[in-house]
Amino acid sequence: MAEKKVSLPAKLINGGVAGLVGVTCVFPIDLAKTRLQNQQGARVYSGMLDCLAKTIKMEGYFGMYRGAAVNLTLVTPEKAIKLAANDVFRQKLSKDGKLALWGEILAGCGAGTCQVVVTTPMEMLKIQLQDAGRLAAQRTVAASASATGPTPSLVASRAAQPGTNAPPQPSATRITLELLKTRGLRGLYKGAGATLMRDVPFSMIYFPLFANLNADRHSNPQERAPFLQSFVAGCTAGSVAAVAVTPLDVIKTRLQTLQKGEGEDSYRGIIDCVQRVLKREGPSAFLKGATCRALVIAPLFGIAQGVYFLGIGEHVLGLLG
Repeated sequence: MAEKKVSLPAKLINGGVAGLVGVTCVFPIDLAKTRLQNQQGARVYSGMLDCLAKTIKMEGYFGMYRGAAVNLTLVTPEKAIKLAANDVFRQKLSKDGKLALWGEILAGCGAGTCQVVVTTPMEMLKIQLQDAGRLAAQRTVAASASATGPTPSLVASRAAQPGTNAPPQPSATRITLELLKTRGLRGLYKGAGATLMRDVPFSMIYFPLFANLNADRHSNPQERAPFLQSFVAGCTAGSVAAVAVTPLDVIKTRLQTLQKGEGEDSYRGIIDCVQRVLKREGPSAFLKGATCRALVIAPLFGIAQGVYFLGIGEHVLGLLG
């Protein structure tokens, strides 16, 4: 079946639905990624499974979805912008239905740049909510170790409350209002440069790789690839791009984390972050959370591309008349 020209509203609906489905499926792994990337010095979590097990033990099952609400709220415009912008740029750069590799890379670059306007505040809020449990776990470890002596690397910036292991319950609304009050709109866009530095290379790798993996080599090049092929292509391209930009994601996560545990570094910018991490933790720190990130991004973009190519947006618009 020849591929139809899809309207921009349909692209936005497809991207939004894809983002909602994908994030719901992989959010707990994303939470583990954030907590593992923020660990400095002695570790509260030894790995992804340990992080998830301790999160469930201390915070309950829904603790794995800390920050999911803000992500689900903003992922619709974020994924819609990303996927739709890439398609629009590809159409503009195509000649006679063909797009050179440089055009694919440039389209991905444009898509990554466009999404940052939504991605930065979304990630900023999500990271604060996701990391609250890690700081609470540090306070718990510090409190339990107080009888035998302090454990400086595991002591958070606030003393543990005696008699309780309950982590603090910050909300996205409270964090947003506090940032706007103390830092203005710029507070919500802290780490925008690092976000751009991560998302542009990711999109420049992901979209050309996906397009080539998803191309139907055995029939008319204008025909739409099968659903399974789109899903596998999205998973493969997503995991490759995710691992490739993990060091940039570590930098972005560290810069956007506002509350630090005692003895944990704060950073003045991208260069200062790179220098401090290298000096204190070594080059391997830039690969923290790489496995989690691949496990998040692969199914996220597999689901996204699968839903996108199912054409849900077209069906919704058709039902609306």
